[in-house]
Amino acid sequence: MRDKWLLDRGYRVVRFWNNDVMQNIDGVLETIATALDEEAPPSPGSLTRSDLSPQAGRGYARGNIGMTLMVSTRWKFLLVATVSSSITSAAHAQTPAEFFKGKQVSLYIGFSAGGTYDLYGRVVARHIGKHIPGNPVVVPKNMEGAGSIRLTNFMYTQAPKDGTALATMGRGGAFGPLFGMSGAKFDAEKFIWLGSANDEVSLCASWHLSNVKTFDDLRRRELIIAATGPGDESQTVPKLLNAVLGSKFKVIGGYPGSNEMTISIERGETQGRCAFSWASMKSVHRQWLDEKKLNILVQLSYQKHPELPDVPLAGDLAKTDEDKQMISLLAARQVMGRPFFTTPDVPADRAAALRKAFLDTLKDPEFLAEAEKLKLEITPVSGERVQGIVRDIYATPRAVVDKAAEFVK
Repeated sequence: MRDKWLLDRGYRVVRFWNNDVMQNIDGVLETIATALDEEAPPSPGSLTRSDLSPQAGRGYARGNIGMTLMVSTRWKFLLVATVSSSITSAAHAQTPAEFFKGKQVSLYIGFSAGGTYDLYGRVVARHIGKHIPGNPVVVPKNMEGAGSIRLTNFMYTQAPKDGTALATMGRGGAFGPLFGMSGAKFDAEKFIWLGSANDEVSLCASWHLSNVKTFDDLRRRELIIAATGPGDESQTVPKLLNAVLGSKFKVIGGYPGSNEMTISIERGETQGRCAFSWASMKSVHRQWLDEKKLNILVQLSYQKHPELPDVPLAGDLAKTDEDKQMISLLAARQVMGRPFFTTPDVPADRAAALRKAFLDTLKDPEFLAEAEKLKLEITPVSGERVQGIVRDIYATPRAVVDKAAEFVK
């Protein structure tokens, strides 16, 4: 009865089994394409053969052709909408395990190979697959550029929004839009944050050959430091400290990642850097610490790291409440020291499975053993907490944000 009702109104019904839609989508689409190329039948009672005859007159024939095209358009819409609905319904009917089974998941890293973000990303990629339902293969991929803003834009606009694209980025990059960065084309609050591998303490440090040994020295003498893109903390932190605390950092940006910044310091091109995590120093640059080749000038976090009791906290050096608020904009994000996320619009059950898989990975004995071997600090932060931090930072009073944004340009 339903088919007759549709046929009486000029529609054509093309049906597919669910397993055809799920397992042979190319064949389904080819069938649809063939059907769409055929002329839709005229509605009985609305068109006759004489309506299309030359005797009917040119204008009337053109009107009937218009009606035929209109019917075809209605039919196409119905057909495509029906099939799309079938595909969507079938996909959402899958459990996370059914969806991920046999799939490849990409874990994108927003910096070049060799740096600490790269290390964290690759270690997580090696272990998270066994904790994701269905046990997909997880492949790490580097996508450096603009302090990981290139990757973040990709995740927002181009990456598949089904849970098969995961990423880790510079924590500062998430707030590019807040500070009015022109290249940042995303809404960080819409990402699904899986969590962070650690609760970070960020540092500014000088090379032992420079004449800057303490933060007081930095208020009197210039220090040339390496940085990545404009939205990364390697640029925003020193610029804000210059404005608020009177330091004299000279920022040289454009390095793809930590590895390149390290080389620039060792070659004497630069004399230090900011947004240098304590965990990274201990894991990647232990020799520098052992040989006393670094002077740690200031730390940025809510509280001092227990291992650095004599290094001043940036917030403690601020003199006014407004200055403290601006520094807090940067300090708050240290909690999401090594953030991992996926795209917007991932189905809720899949997103929950990915968040659980991430935290389960950070508790996995094999993962922890590898992290310990690489001297990677692991202090898990949940996805819900990171999501809340992002929301709270974006809720900072606009006047405070605007002032800080002007300073970090």
